[in-house]
Amino acid sequence: MRPINQRRLPLRARGPRSPRRKRRKLKHIAVLPSLVTLLNGMAGFTAIFLASQGVGTVWEIDLLPETNLSFFALAGYMIFLGMIADMLDGHIARISKSTSSFGAQLDSLCDVITFGVAPAFLMLQLVEAYSYYLRFASQDFTLMFERIVFLIAIVYVMCAIIRLARFNVESKTDDTHLGFVGLPSPPAAGIIVSIVVFQQDFLPRISRWAASVDGFAMAIIWILPLVTLLAGLLMVTRIPYPHVVNRILSGKKRFSTFLLILFVLPLMIWNIQLAMALGFCIFVLYGVIRWLFTAPARRRKGAEARTDKSWERNLGSGI
Repeated sequence: MRPINQRRLPLRARGPRSPRRKRRKLKHIAVLPSLVTLLNGMAGFTAIFLASQGVGTVWEIDLLPETNLSFFALAGYMIFLGMIADMLDGHIARISKSTSSFGAQLDSLCDVITFGVAPAFLMLQLVEAYSYYLRFASQDFTLMFERIVFLIAIVYVMCAIIRLARFNVESKTDDTHLGFVGLPSPPAAGIIVSIVVFQQDFLPRISRWAASVDGFAMAIIWILPLVTLLAGLLMVTRIPYPHVVNRILSGKKRFSTFLLILFVLPLMIWNIQLAMALGFCIFVLYGVIRWLFTAPARRRKGAEARTDKSWERNLGSGI
């Protein structure tokens, strides 16, 4: 016979078994929002392919007309196409009342490609293509610079992945998204891509009558890795940023907002490359400057909250 302490207890004495979680099978999806989201991922993959072609100025394909844009500029425009698709899929899902967890996860996966991997790879390829003209003192400095740029690209991709994972955890499916915690991944990619498009598409046009364009173009090669690092770090911060599109489209706005839109639209029509570069730079700096100016107010609120909690503890303990 077994000892008493080793005997099996009856089933009732063991307690109820924890129910097993059943895996939910995905049976239905929203077709149109999912297709638009996949267009975002396709645009990001195409941008990576174009950036891998290196320094080239002619894109020839039987189905499309011949252009004189560089592969780097075309890669940037493909990322902008992904931004348009990323902006539309959420609105289409909300209008059709077909928001789902599947759509949110699919959107984040496509965003990793288009706004994480593609901008970092584009920056890496552009800097590597022009590193020969940077004229370092020795080959060792050139190698060290390329390694630093490669590490910056890795940091940017990792920050984009962390930022999108945090967004999925902290947000709900039916949120209106009037604001973001940390720099969103599309503007982070936008500031990188807009600088690349500005350097590849706008500066060559004015090089005929501006003698200092070449020096400015090379200065952008130095600045671009620093901008990429800053954009990556801002994505994982807690600095609040507004959702510009949702704030403009929702409800009535001031007359000054209407005048600002009237000013921005002609600028985009006149020169979209310059407008995008200025727009993304202003948006990124706006969040940082606003966060710095509101820091004293946040400290006062934090001190007041700590004081109120201490009073409540003292009253609860009878002191």
